Amino acid sequence: MTTTVLHNARLIDGNGGEPVADAVLVIDDTTITYAGPAAGAPSPGDDAVRVDLGGNTICPGFFDVHVHLSLPGTKGSPVMAAMVPPSYRYFQLIERLKVTLEAGVTTVRDLMGVDVGVRDAVEHGLIEGPRLLVADKMLSQTGGHADFHIPSGLSGTELVGGVLVDSVDEARLEARKLAREGVDVIKVASSGGVTSINDQPDYLGAREELVEAIVEEGQAYGGRPVAAHAIGLKGITAAVRGGVRSIEHGYALTDELRQEMVKNGQFLVPTLLETLHPDTATPQAVAKSAKWHAMAQESIAKSVKAGIKIATGTDAGLVPDHGTNLGEVGLLVKYGGMTPLQAISAGTKVSAELCGVDDKLGTLEAGKLADVVVVKGDPSADADLVGDNDNILLVLKEGATKSNRGGFTV
Repeated sequence: MTTTVLHNARLIDGNGGEPVADAVLVIDDTTITYAGPAAGAPSPGDDAVRVDLGGNTICPGFFDVHVHLSLPGTKGSPVMAAMVPPSYRYFQLIERLKVTLEAGVTTVRDLMGVDVGVRDAVEHGLIEGPRLLVADKMLSQTGGHADFHIPSGLSGTELVGGVLVDSVDEARLEARKLAREGVDVIKVASSGGVTSINDQPDYLGAREELVEAIVEEGQAYGGRPVAAHAIGLKGITAAVRGGVRSIEHGYALTDELRQEMVKNGQFLVPTLLETLHPDTATPQAVAKSAKWHAMAQESIAKSVKAGIKIATGTDAGLVPDHGTNLGEVGLLVKYGGMTPLQAISAGTKVSAELCGVDDKLGTLEAGKLADVVVVKGDPSADADLVGDNDNILLVLKEGATKSNRGGFTV
């Protein structure tokens, strides 16, 4: 067993409490065995690897719970996926996974575009990347956010990962197929979208009875949670009352629906980073972006104040570039009114709770997996620090070094 001792550091454990100024983190192989004040740290053995972090800050590994690794961000067009074989697109994932992990994101939830094979390839060590939870497909009604039929008669629906369901029975069947495949989460588009070509965000993209049926099947088949793309009021209402676990975007939330979400224990993933970028998905999206993204920035503070559980997701790949993910943390402070420590907890502890992995990830505590990010400076005073990759000095995933910009001896 290898013991690693990170010392001379500030500790933000993800639980929301004040940082520990002079802290030590002890890792035995893949697992944390101590995280706390240096004064209470166990004496390491003679063969322990001691790493002086130079007064910088230890944080838990971060989450991005809404990414699309199959999409290129600003570095290309989704249309190009139609111009290459599927095998080529898998090789494109290599760099996207790498830069995401090196940005300090050790766990992602991909909400359409990659299947369980990519997840398992990372888990089995065939390729480097953050651990993945995958949805693979996105369900919606015909004409909804998953419907990419274009006026020429051609369709990109299957290419982008859309599945159309127009009855409760169809919704149940497709949910069961995804469960059979082994997905971690089921995604439904209960509203229209900014990037889709046949609808508007305030259209109803999946009726409440469809959402409810998908949620029921997810629970019946392994307790799989459902994430709802829901921007406009009709879609948010259907998703909240249909019983989804998370509302993705949620721009048109009302106070009444916020109260329902708090009562139900539902999560909100506001994807603020998406709102700062020119839309790279479709020309139709450009005309929609300004209105709906302004609404997003105005809405999030009310959701934070209402006490909704906020997790961090970015829509990376659809609009933002992969590897820019942790800019979301600072935006929760800027637009949401969170403190830096609250925003860091959103990106760690709360996101781990949403993903159902908080028993082993999300905070730095004895017994949890050693997903660790060392940040230059003090992000408890300035949350924007984590959004600058130059400040991500060291990334450990399950105790193994994945990035070491700080040049530490590990």
